[in-house]
Amino acid sequence: MNPVKIGLLGLGTVGGGTATVLKRNAEEIARRAGRGIIVDYAATLEPARAEELGLPDLRITEEAFDVVNDPDISIVVELIGGYSPAKELVLQAIENGKHVVTANKALIAVHGNEIFARAQEKGVIVAFEAAVAGGIPIIKALREGLAANKIEWLAGIINGTGNFILTEMRDKGRAFDDVLKEAQELGYAEADPTFDVEGIDAAHKLSILSSIAFGIPLQVEKTYTEGISKISREDVTYASELGYNIKHLGIARRTEEGIEQRVHPTMIPKTRLIANVNGVMNAVLVNGDAVGHTLYYGAGAGDEPTASAVVADVIDIVRALTTDPENRVPHLAFQPDELTDTPIVLMDSIETAFYLRMRAVNHAGVLAEVTKILGDRSISIEAFIQKEPTEDVDKADIILLTHRVNEGDMNAAIKEIEALDVITGEIMRIRVESLK
Repeated sequence: MNPVKIGLLGLGTVGGGTATVLKRNAEEIARRAGRGIIVDYAATLEPARAEELGLPDLRITEEAFDVVNDPDISIVVELIGGYSPAKELVLQAIENGKHVVTANKALIAVHGNEIFARAQEKGVIVAFEAAVAGGIPIIKALREGLAANKIEWLAGIINGTGNFILTEMRDKGRAFDDVLKEAQELGYAEADPTFDVEGIDAAHKLSILSSIAFGIPLQVEKTYTEGISKISREDVTYASELGYNIKHLGIARRTEEGIEQRVHPTMIPKTRLIANVNGVMNAVLVNGDAVGHTLYYGAGAGDEPTASAVVADVIDIVRALTTDPENRVPHLAFQPDELTDTPIVLMDSIETAFYLRMRAVNHAGVLAEVTKILGDRSISIEAFIQKEPTEDVDKADIILLTHRVNEGDMNAAIKEIEALDVITGEIMRIRVESLK
């Protein structure tokens, strides 16, 4: 049987890794797929990359649409990222009857509903395992391995840059800005790190996981998103004293009111496995009604870890080339006409525990004023720390850990506390999850 020819859009880090893995493991891949798979055509602005990768016979073009429109290409692998021209290229590939593999979480999160609908019409597959958590096969696990389960909730460390920053702050007592600068020097963070540190990248990934877990359309615009740039080394230290680690989590949970879908800094008990995932590593914890807890851990980025997921998708498509399109695994796990309009829960309606850090004037009666406001809203305190002043003898840090409370009630209480004359500046608030 003739080998399947694929076209790569991009020969950068992931594109180069994909070409390398396909070449190095060609025999093993053919044994798994049932046919040979070769990289035949690639779009890149650096023609010399083909020689660097040891692929002298690879056809090269600077125009990505040349690859998409080539009749010999059966599978287009989109690795250029971003929204445009990635969307146009993917839609054109689908229009041409070609299957698509992509690592582009932003594209899937924002335009996935349209792309999947078009792919369904044309009878082709759009595979996107590498779009979430790099080399961790979390999409396949949710969509296939856990198909017998009603997924109750999932929580994930799905951005390695943020996890690296928080790990360094905890282990070495470093400031956020200092670690961010190192992350940029190491290539973990972009020159503009907004997508990573403000949670946008994680929100893209979480919306994909949430759709697959709960059978709802992609709705990244309804994901509550909060970054880590306001986390101080003091917060990391105080959390540790209380028995918690701070992680930047994406959380999706099924409730009676709808689906919670949120990304924010979260304090997790140190006893939880996911609380001890450090550095640039990723992990996703999934709770299903039949299986209970399952944890998926590994490299969330990098050339070959991501290429591992890309090539796995290519192999799946090659296996499915002779399969009846009606019997393929659905893009979002559920049959397209079975997706539900379950609402995304507004953040004010969500219930969680809270860590609060406030700077207060150092005199008697302050704590009584604060606890009265909390008590009036039925917010009970689980733990309390007061730090003696070091530099400013007139002010002290008060740290409170609350029991679970409605987010809207907590927001109102914080606003009222911040208005007190004895409180200076904004109150730092971090949500707390036990992940039981």
